[in-house]
Amino acid sequence: MAGDGATGIKLETWLMVGFVITLLLSTSVIVITSFDKSTVFSAYVQDSSDDNIQLQQISLMRADLGDGTDGDGYGYDIANTMSTPMLVNDWREPHRTTLVITAPEKPFDAAEADAIHDFVTNKGGKVLLASNSTNAQLVANKFGVNYMGPSVADDQRFYEVEIAGERVSEDIRKTYAIASVKQDLSTMDSSQTRTPCSQGDVDVDKIDNCFMPVLFHRPTAIQVLNNGSDGDSSNRVVKVLAHASPAAYLADGVFDPNIKGNPIPGDLATGYIVRIDYPGIEVVDKVQGSREGEVIVTGSIVFVSDHSALANHLWDRDTADLTGKQQCTSDLYSTYGHNCWGAGSGGLSAAGGDTQWLGNSLYFSALLRDMMEVDNDQLSSTVARYNNQFYIVFDESRHVTSAISAPFTEAMGAIVMLTSDTLLKWLIILNLMALLSIAIMVVPEKENWRHVFDLTRFRERPNKVDPSLYLTRVRESLMSKVRQFKDLTRDEMVRKTPAEIQMMISDPRLIELLYSQQRSYSNEELRELLQQIRRWGKYKTQ
Repeated sequence: MAGDGATGIKLETWLMVGFVITLLLSTSVIVITSFDKSTVFSAYVQDSSDDNIQLQQISLMRADLGDGTDGDGYGYDIANTMSTPMLVNDWREPHRTTLVITAPEKPFDAAEADAIHDFVTNKGGKVLLASNSTNAQLVANKFGVNYMGPSVADDQRFYEVEIAGERVSEDIRKTYAIASVKQDLSTMDSSQTRTPCSQGDVDVDKIDNCFMPVLFHRPTAIQVLNNGSDGDSSNRVVKVLAHASPAAYLADGVFDPNIKGNPIPGDLATGYIVRIDYPGIEVVDKVQGSREGEVIVTGSIVFVSDHSALANHLWDRDTADLTGKQQCTSDLYSTYGHNCWGAGSGGLSAAGGDTQWLGNSLYFSALLRDMMEVDNDQLSSTVARYNNQFYIVFDESRHVTSAISAPFTEAMGAIVMLTSDTLLKWLIILNLMALLSIAIMVVPEKENWRHVFDLTRFRERPNKVDPSLYLTRVRESLMSKVRQFKDLTRDEMVRKTPAEIQMMISDPRLIELLYSQQRSYSNEELRELLQQIRRWGKYKTQ
């Protein structure tokens, strides 16, 4: 029949076709969803053609914490992660590493939240998580923190913006706060004026009892719950470092505190910056005397209610001036009848020093340094003395990327997630074993193999031995048997004379087989000689 010689498509071909189709579909979906989207709040975008997008990056923060533009930075060792925060527990010296997560545009999953929690509470790592949305909520749940969601409206503490001499429309969601690095404001009188920190105070770490203004751009509120994910709050130290005024409320679309949907949670429940420390974690590091030893460190995580607090337009004083942020010396505050951070209840005291806002960089640089182990007297001075021994890692995996780079970053994230999660890892291994078993059962073997034990195949291999070579092959088998029995190398066997070989064989019939050139053998005789060759080594005496 005509179809007898036709063969179906092989399994491996179908598998390859399926793989290619899946790859093309997944790449196309990622490219389509990322089309016409620009990366914002990235530490590595420095030359965007759109000034507005450039102002939303955190590249100035990375520069200041690293070597700076002119070598005037803090000198920390800067790195980034492009895949997933699940890698944090594999980093070197996690207790000397700070993970900075800004503006998570993609929610965390449970495995990533668990990894961050373990990084802080068991490895002594440091985390700065800045977000004004519930995308960070899964991580916050692990530490007993709740992101409210709606923006905070505060008609007592908001700053003015002026562009080209014209006042920008009032926005009471652009708020400011008087923040501390070390003090828990929940234990202080919120109406008490406070001493401002100067640049000199920050440089010499004299920040215990001074405060700094921090500007936000539409922050949400952070509420501290009683317990973390483990239900035990006894091993953590919680500090509310910044909060809104007592009159602030959550504005869900309409700016009216009297609406039921806009609750007034109170200043201490309207936290802007919350720090949670986990002291007493044992790690191994270089101790005094330049040897490895046990060190007691503190794991820390700081929740910031607004990612824009770290953005270029609020990080740097010069950039903020270009975008119209007004200092307390502006007449706009008195003209429109609201306080600036240098006056009013709970504000900075002008008698205590300069109340100018120098950019959010002053505050967050001091906060990050205080979270580090630079003051740990158990550490070797060769470690604690130099900032380049401490690492700051910017998480670039949470941002929407361009259509070109999105497939790469998504693929990297998927690979790391699949190989880092124990359950998914075993699932992949079992699937691979199943595919291998199927391939072994159904993929045909090469036609040139001879199937001795395969009862379903009866064909002999196509390349038969030439009958004229039977005698030569039997003689070769005899020589090979003698060489192996006498434990000789091939070179040693070649050097043996015929007389020595005959002495080793000592069997007249086999000697005749080897040296008789006149004798011919039938196939039956050759089969008998093969059996004799097999028995030769068993009865031959030395």
